[in-house]
Amino acid sequence: MNPLAQQLNETIERENPHVHAVLSDLGKAIYFPKVGILSQSAEAKAKANKFNATIGIATEGGQPMHLKVIQETLSAYNPKDLYEYAPPAGKPELRTAWRTKMLKETPSLEGKSFGNPIVTNALTHGLSIVADLFAGPGDAVVIPNKNWENYELTFGVRRGAEIVEYPLYDEQYKFNSAALREALLAQKDKGKAIVLLNFPNNPTGYTPGVQEYEEITAAIHDAAEAGVNVVAVTDDAYFGLFFEDSAQESLFGKLAGLHPRVLAVKVDGATKEEYVWGFRVGFITYASESADLLNALEQKTLGIIRATISSGPHPTQTFVLHALNSPDFEAQKEEKFAIMKGRANRVKELLDSGRYGDVWTYYPFNSGYFMCLKLKNADAESVRQRLLDEYGIGTIALGETDLRVAFSCIEETHLEELYDTIYQAVQDVMSAKASI
Repeated sequence: MNPLAQQLNETIERENPHVHAVLSDLGKAIYFPKVGILSQSAEAKAKANKFNATIGIATEGGQPMHLKVIQETLSAYNPKDLYEYAPPAGKPELRTAWRTKMLKETPSLEGKSFGNPIVTNALTHGLSIVADLFAGPGDAVVIPNKNWENYELTFGVRRGAEIVEYPLYDEQYKFNSAALREALLAQKDKGKAIVLLNFPNNPTGYTPGVQEYEEITAAIHDAAEAGVNVVAVTDDAYFGLFFEDSAQESLFGKLAGLHPRVLAVKVDGATKEEYVWGFRVGFITYASESADLLNALEQKTLGIIRATISSGPHPTQTFVLHALNSPDFEAQKEEKFAIMKGRANRVKELLDSGRYGDVWTYYPFNSGYFMCLKLKNADAESVRQRLLDEYGIGTIALGETDLRVAFSCIEETHLEELYDTIYQAVQDVMSAKASI
């Protein structure tokens, strides 16, 4: 093993042996080179005041070389904020701005010890970093039965982890913290579990309430007390889009510093929060009382980034930083939030109107981009195909009964037509089934 990796491992084990215990084989082996092209280039950038012949970019006239046909569309920005490589951890100013934003939006983080957000190539990349550092063959990844399908690829297929599912809702259609506790305690013999907490939930659009947050936190604490080392990951892809009576903060605030056996990790990003999906700007943040432990985890994270994408795109980081610093940012974001909330409320109004009879129920939703219908007497895939082939409408079938609808991309004035047509497609499928 490389001496740098060994040194980081020794630091982690000294500061918190439970965190050392949850590292995967790759997580133990990875490190960020202190001596190499990047470190030497950084030193040259600070000291080479005559010629800097280190990093592999081209310059002209004292600034990064660029094509006019590209720069003319980006003329509001300085070429140095577009064309140079961004640091592997991301633009320092952006990291600082995002941390400030986190503290403002999750006040329970105040006074707690957590690291500086590290820029990722959006959230999937952040989750894959978690998988690389902590997941290995046979490790349990605990997720609800209503989940984003990419978890299976990221943790199961790529890293060989075992996906353990529990029911998202209890009998009262609240978050099933009892089932979460049971799934975590079932990993006692392994002594390790990775739990993914995605609120607002994809696909259901559900965010637990304040009391449910307390119950989730208690379930994770109970597992830690029972001897399970827990990597608790908040997948906050749709953070901030809270439309009704739900918790308004990230669960990361409660998980940070919860227990020595709990490593809290926040994965979030500008992609959906700031409506810049194609920018691919995300973040990963760790919580720990130990600054040395946070530094070691950051170094290992940078090692993963260096070994995979080297660094994230610089232009989009600059664009996001510009937006965060703009005096118009909050007002513009509130305007878009109101549109999204209006769509969600209209969907609920339609579904509660009684106009669709009893062909479906729907899972509770109060946030995010999506909601899910639960079809009673029609196969979801058949309805999906009928909608697509006969009516030119796209939806997502999940299992036999569930149909996910993204109200985020449908104008409020079109929602009535959308749900009326879904209802008609369900009737079509039921009629065809009855005629066989």
